[in-house]
Amino acid sequence: MDYQFTIVVPVYNEEDNLERVESELLEYSKKASLPTCILFVNDGSKDRSQELIEAICSRNSNFNYISFVENRGLSAAIKAGFDHTKTQLVGYIDSDLQTAPEDFNLLLEHIGEYDLVTGVRANRKDSFVKNMSSKIANGIRRAFTHDGMDDTGCPLKVIKTEYAKRIPMFKGLHRFLPAMILLQNGKIIQIPVQHFPRIAGQAKFGLWNRLLGPLSDCFAYLWMKRKYINYEVGKKG
Repeated sequence: MDYQFTIVVPVYNEEDNLERVESELLEYSKKASLPTCILFVNDGSKDRSQELIEAICSRNSNFNYISFVENRGLSAAIKAGFDHTKTQLVGYIDSDLQTAPEDFNLLLEHIGEYDLVTGVRANRKDSFVKNMSSKIANGIRRAFTHDGMDDTGCPLKVIKTEYAKRIPMFKGLHRFLPAMILLQNGKIIQIPVQHFPRIAGQAKFGLWNRLLGPLSDCFAYLWMKRKYINYEVGKKG
């Protein structure tokens, strides 16, 4: 099949969620608005995640995987997924499935006009502390980037692959994907999507990761913005 859309699924110690991930993504691929394949990126899991991923891929032709030698973090996993994508469009979703694969179709409706479409989690089903820390972190990041996005941490995005592959990712920069598309003079939009409580597994981000860490990343983004090289070829011979 000629796939047009790749869904990247970063995985780190998610053995309790992976069978549900398989079921929901398989169901979504049957009603996806574009021919869709799935790419697991195992970020050095220490549980049975790799064993389960290999079993899932062996019984589903549109599922594939890459596996890191050691844990390198979410940004590295997302970048690896982008690097190994061969379709014109790429998206990603977290393996905790707190967002719904079916909502990719909502984002795909807008990708023709835009270069990145990101979800905004409506009626978030997280704790008060998690919600407030995310709101504060998003407010700080928005003040630095002026990207107008309310929820860059939403793990449901669709990007034109040519833009995704040009993002100079570094640790923590997954929170700045919309801003990095703007640096390429791309167009971005946010669309409300569903949100659900985590059913299994452990959250990978605490207060430091969600609030204090992103503050230091803002300064890294400002440095990159000043140094970013962007050009357009007008003619060649």
